[in-house]
Amino acid sequence: MDPDPARARERAYHDALYGGFAQQHFAKPAVRALRAHMAGRILSLTAGNPHARALSLGCGIGDTELLIAPRVGQLVGIDISPAAIRQAREDAARADLHNTSFLEGSLEEMPFEPCSFDLIYAIFLLHHLPGEALQITLGHVHRLLAPGGRFYSIDPSRWRLSGAVGRVLFPKLMRSYQSPDERELDRKQLERRLGAAGLACHVGFYDFVSSPLAGLLPSWRAGYQVARAADELLIRLPLVKRLGSNLEAIARRQ
Repeated sequence: MDPDPARARERAYHDALYGGFAQQHFAKPAVRALRAHMAGRILSLTAGNPHARALSLGCGIGDTELLIAPRVGQLVGIDISPAAIRQAREDAARADLHNTSFLEGSLEEMPFEPCSFDLIYAIFLLHHLPGEALQITLGHVHRLLAPGGRFYSIDPSRWRLSGAVGRVLFPKLMRSYQSPDERELDRKQLERRLGAAGLACHVGFYDFVSSPLAGLLPSWRAGYQVARAADELLIRLPLVKRLGSNLEAIARRQ
């Protein structure tokens, strides 16, 4: 039995998610387009290259990792959900990817050597970690990054307009995406936490409406693409962007 009750709840939630709902949902066109955009953005903003050693924190079933793996030298994905890791391994084998490995467990349990990775990323992970665990995780990120290595993360913003609207109009759907202990993050607080871990960082906004639309209408790829194009403008408008859906952190080990 896991001595950490919060982590045990997260594992149970994600095992159920990855063993059922996620298998069908993540395969739908708009969600696949969203994941492809995320993969491209991670690689472009972190200077990913064919020799890079990459680590994915909270990799889930590996749908983003399978897109990134062909463009880096080595990719390791970790997740606390056994169901997610089983699926990720099966899909990697089916795709004949030989530079990937998927490991079950949390970051602090992994026997990685310091400076093992050029790129570490976390898609919708940090907001699942309680304050102390979040700071410990960022400390591990700093330790595992090679000098000059990059860290990238996406997490829901505390002030997102889409969250407020969703809780009113689609409460059941919102709950299906949320685990018992997760919470939205504050931009300034996240910047301070990254800085305290020794990472030079910038926290901006990834999107305004495109990710929520992909969740609400996962089969509507064209709608997602139009929304993504609109987001490129919305996240640049000084006042509007503060209500953006997801925070995007880009950090570097000094």
